[in-house]
Amino acid sequence: MLPDASQNIQVKFATDQFSIAYLLISSPLLPPIAFSREMVFINLSIYRFILSSACLYICLLLTSAIVSRRCSDLEVSFGVMDGDHWDTTVEEVDNHLPSSSSSQGASELNDVGEDEWQMVAKKGNQFVINDQPFYVNGFNTYWLMVFAADQSTRAKVTEVFQQASSVGLTVCRTWAFNDGQWRALQKSPGVYDEDVFKLALDFVLSEAKKYKIRLILSLTNNWDAYGGKAQYVKWGKATGLNLTSDDDFFSHPTLRSYYKAHAVLNRVNTLTNITYKDDPTIFAWELMNEPRCTSDPSGDKLQSWITDMAVYVKSMDAKHLVEIGLEGFYGPSAPDRAQFNPNSYATQVGTDFIRNHQVLGVDFASVHIYADSWISQTISDSHIQFIESWMEAHIEDAERYLGMPVVFAEFGVSSKDPGYNSSFRDTMISTVYKTLLNSTKRGGSGAGSLLWQIFPDGTDYMDDGYAIVLSKSPSTSNIISLHSTRVAIFNSMCSWKCKWGCKKKNPLEAFFYHDDL
Repeated sequence: MLPDASQNIQVKFATDQFSIAYLLISSPLLPPIAFSREMVFINLSIYRFILSSACLYICLLLTSAIVSRRCSDLEVSFGVMDGDHWDTTVEEVDNHLPSSSSSQGASELNDVGEDEWQMVAKKGNQFVINDQPFYVNGFNTYWLMVFAADQSTRAKVTEVFQQASSVGLTVCRTWAFNDGQWRALQKSPGVYDEDVFKLALDFVLSEAKKYKIRLILSLTNNWDAYGGKAQYVKWGKATGLNLTSDDDFFSHPTLRSYYKAHAVLNRVNTLTNITYKDDPTIFAWELMNEPRCTSDPSGDKLQSWITDMAVYVKSMDAKHLVEIGLEGFYGPSAPDRAQFNPNSYATQVGTDFIRNHQVLGVDFASVHIYADSWISQTISDSHIQFIESWMEAHIEDAERYLGMPVVFAEFGVSSKDPGYNSSFRDTMISTVYKTLLNSTKRGGSGAGSLLWQIFPDGTDYMDDGYAIVLSKSPSTSNIISLHSTRVAIFNSMCSWKCKWGCKKKNPLEAFFYHDDL
């Protein structure tokens, strides 16, 4: 016996896993139809088309509701378009996390699959990976290569990556140079210690990838530590060059050629078999740590060097981002911005934040923050005020004049400062993070920050006063982890054009045009 039409429809749609559509059959919105044996399959086809369309419409509504809810969650959690909700507690953010531990949650949110381990790029004034936003919460540990070169200390490299990853840190800035010093990578111009390359820098890159941490690699130093420009001048003098100042590093053609010969970019990693310039583990190349040229306050000498080297590095490696490594001092080209410098001497060191970063080949700006070194060593509230104005000025300049992201690539406070306490350090770190998030929520140029610096246990003898040992600093670790969680949610839940605020739209329109949320 042929079942009646309603039974036929119920069985068919249950088989198709659209049993919800059967409920619509009895809806008063649909006209009644008398079914006969001859017409039933024709009518079934018509109803199936109608009901399939209805199901599709429902799916679109549900999907758009999910998208809208995601952005609404972001509004509540981060104060997007509503400053009253900006200050989120750890407990509130934990509601978004896959586990109850904020540090574990931050780490899980930052988990990146192999297919997603792609080059970091720049799009406008933000970083992107696979066309998705990538805001940075990171750290400095400059000595990784030196520790990796010694079997007795190599495990500390793994340890610091593991601990940093556990609180959601995703970028580490470190040295890719050690010129003519103890455990030197470059023993003389263009001459390298293969064991240091293999056991040290290759290992650092390989370990970083295991913990999904990307590296900003600095290519030389303005200061004497680990060689730097002074070592290049020594090498030049040894060949008979007439050099009178370490600043000749920036202008003498032979010393420029020494710098260009630094063979890191074309190195093939012996552990991963990936050429450095093709490795997504490298976030960016840094031309120099904190370049200064005090012999030429006009800034012309340093500007010429930056112009030459930025283009050269880009010609060698067009895939990776390039940054200079500046501290962020304003120079002669922007006298109206000199008011934001920490002191009058800052205008005399040969750097010029805006002018320097307008050079072809430079992808993003770098700024350092050391109120205790630049203003006064004694801890005071004026340090916090300076940090806020210093950051806001550079974020504004990156937006108005440069059109690029700005990373606050070093910031910290020394435990050796008079009046120091861990509470002040937490306040300082929170100030940096909040200033960045205020930029993030409006799609500004504040692209991230890197703490100076994270140390593992048992490395106190390397501490310059700024070391943060996460296991011994629970309150600081919680602040870092919370910020990592906020950043990770932005990175994972917002599409590129979102600008992190949600415009209210018709649900179907929002679904079809979700990139414009």
